[in-house]
Amino acid sequence: MPAHREPRRRSPPLPAPRGPLSGEVITALRTGEGPRAHAAGDADPFGDDLQLALYVLYELHYQGFEDVDEEHEWDPALLGLRRSLERPFLAALRTGARTDGTVAGALAGLLVEPVGDDGHSVSHFLQGDGELWQLREYAALRSLYHLKEADPHAWVIPRLYGRAKAAMVAVEFDEFGAGREADIHARLYADLMSDLSLETAYGHYLDAAPADVLATVNLMSLFGLHRSLRGALVGHFAAVEVTSSPGSRRLAAALKRVGAGPAAQRFYDEHVEADAVHEQVVRRDVIGGLLADEPHLEPDIAFGIEATGFLEDRLAARLLAAWRSNSTALRGPLD
Repeated sequence: MPAHREPRRRSPPLPAPRGPLSGEVITALRTGEGPRAHAAGDADPFGDDLQLALYVLYELHYQGFEDVDEEHEWDPALLGLRRSLERPFLAALRTGARTDGTVAGALAGLLVEPVGDDGHSVSHFLQGDGELWQLREYAALRSLYHLKEADPHAWVIPRLYGRAKAAMVAVEFDEFGAGREADIHARLYADLMSDLSLETAYGHYLDAAPADVLATVNLMSLFGLHRSLRGALVGHFAAVEVTSSPGSRRLAAALKRVGAGPAAQRFYDEHVEADAVHEQVVRRDVIGGLLADEPHLEPDIAFGIEATGFLEDRLAARLLAAWRSNSTALRGPLD
């Protein structure tokens, strides 16, 4: 991939605020002045304002923002505000993500591939009926994660040991290109975006992304930044790897059907093969190893799996409702 297309060549600009919480965070980062206290508990835990505020605060641990002092990453006032936002988000996730507390129960639904489209699957819809503009919207929205693919999961590595750590590193090694810069999955996704005539700059589509998209990315950061949620992050990782291969096969077929270029198809073709192997490694060695070492984390692993599905279902409902009415799923124009 040419250097001028490197998606993380510079930090993105700060987004536009979506309410008092995100406004306070963005103003604090822009001016360097500490944030004032806000009643985060009054905000919708899945709403635009709280989710954008969380996203911006989490992004300080990734690429940061243009013209924002990097020292803000560990600013005590911002960390305190972030904690006040995380509490209602985590509580809402625990309420919405129903689980019996067992890994087997949480994985059961993921291990059975539906015979056909049940009306709730984005990849089924895009494979059968998706148009190019809808695939471009989907690619733009997913770029908020895929341009930093596997980064949030890397935070769990220092918190594992033995078989679980070895297996987690093996899977992450593949995600980061197995030692080949051109095969880093985030780089492959930028190639996909180029084939779809999308802007590849990191974070470019943040203002266009609704809260349901931000929540799916924030979930990984929430789990990754807290050692106490290491089991939940492993559960999230398992949910992604188990569902990735069949979903990627459908998305590759959708891109081929609408005439997208080879780079667009390659990203999902790569995941069809790689994630079929990763699924087995994650279930047998990452989860199996972690349960052998820390069996008390089983409810947390199950929660991570169920919380992932809960947020993905919310996002799918929003996307499909918009697309079936021939409307955009974005908050603003794509281009």
